[in-house]
Amino acid sequence: MKKQKLIIIGGDAAGMSAASKVRRENKEIEIIVFEKSEYTSYSACGIPYFISGKVSSSDELIIRTPEQFKKKYNIDARILHEVLEVDTDHNRVLVKNSLEKTQFWENYDKLLIATGGKAYCPEVENRDADGVFGVSTLRSGIKINHYIENKKPKHAVIVGGGYIGLEMAEALLIKGLKVSLINRSEEIMNTLDPDMGKTIREAMENLGVTIYLKEELRHFEVKDDTVSAVVTNKQKLKADMVILGMGTSPNTAFLKNSKIALSEKGAVKVSRTQRTNIRNVWAAGDCAETYHLVSKKPFHVALGTVANKTGVVAGKNILGQKATFPGIVGTAVCKICSYEVARTGLLEKEAKTLGIDYITATIQSKTRAHYYPDAKDICVKLIAEKNTGKLLGGQIIGEEGAAKRIDVLAVALTNKLTLRNIIDLDLSYAPPFSPVWDPVQIAARKLIGNQE
Repeated sequence: MKKQKLIIIGGDAAGMSAASKVRRENKEIEIIVFEKSEYTSYSACGIPYFISGKVSSSDELIIRTPEQFKKKYNIDARILHEVLEVDTDHNRVLVKNSLEKTQFWENYDKLLIATGGKAYCPEVENRDADGVFGVSTLRSGIKINHYIENKKPKHAVIVGGGYIGLEMAEALLIKGLKVSLINRSEEIMNTLDPDMGKTIREAMENLGVTIYLKEELRHFEVKDDTVSAVVTNKQKLKADMVILGMGTSPNTAFLKNSKIALSEKGAVKVSRTQRTNIRNVWAAGDCAETYHLVSKKPFHVALGTVANKTGVVAGKNILGQKATFPGIVGTAVCKICSYEVARTGLLEKEAKTLGIDYITATIQSKTRAHYYPDAKDICVKLIAEKNTGKLLGGQIIGEEGAAKRIDVLAVALTNKLTLRNIIDLDLSYAPPFSPVWDPVQIAARKLIGNQE
């Protein structure tokens, strides 16, 4: 009987989670992973902390090497192999071997697309100049670190005020650079409501980051092929280096002629089993759509947690098992120096778009009992359906001990809890950890009070 062959495109979180799952339960299937970079199975989320020096070496971010996958799991992970084209009519992929500068077709019985995302940058002049960096792969992090060590830049401009922008602002501040950030929206962090984004902006400005709002990138100026300035619709900013923090887009351009269905934003459309519209093709991770449990609509998000989980679900279904990924509520956290930022569920603008009649409340509290040493400020905002009190979303900003409280709200959203349910939760209490009423419960009480 002919041995089956599984090809996986992409050797990071989703791809290697799927490969490992398949191998643990099927020792016979041939597994080939094509990864266009030099690394497999690494923590992209750790890149800003490597750049800042909190993580001493890029090697610490690598979970398993291709050699380890081969020796321990008999998974053939081929680095520096980029898939250029997928031919679903003939069950084959066109691969470029970057080391040998050759191309070849490889047949498959089953295919998983796990190509992740790439740093977004509009089509502007000099976007490929030396000193302009996206932050989406370990190689990009190593290049940024090398650039800082060798070029000794003094002025950094971050384009975009999302998670990567904030985390890289912290890393570059630690490195001693003067940091400016431009953002085209009315506030930074468009994954928060503007009133909460304002709080983060003011905190960043207090840390020394210069922030320019409602400014759009026009192009980059260069000197000797290296970036020298960022030009917006309002001004020109001196820049010895630039970080692209405008988010990521699905890395799916190579699927253009594959007959695999993509969303308007380029994410692979999948069922709850991670299967595409092609019978023997699955997709997982940052390149694929998922499902939002609150909006009840397809949703795309680039997060390591989702990538690992959807990779495992894809692996189970590739094996012929029945597994589904239930969806997400959009939970995310990040950190900028001493400030923690967290969100889950819907924003106000999303609730409006969905036509939901909602109410909101925002409270200020402490992370510990007010009399306990080092109690820190925490701000919690909740959004709920007006008549039912069903939680729709939450946002938290604070210092140490603030952000992980978002997990209470994520569980509440997943289980469709109301504000009254949240108030009645038997949450832990001791002065070193929380006030008697946890801040998320204080916010829920205020929101019920507003409603009544």
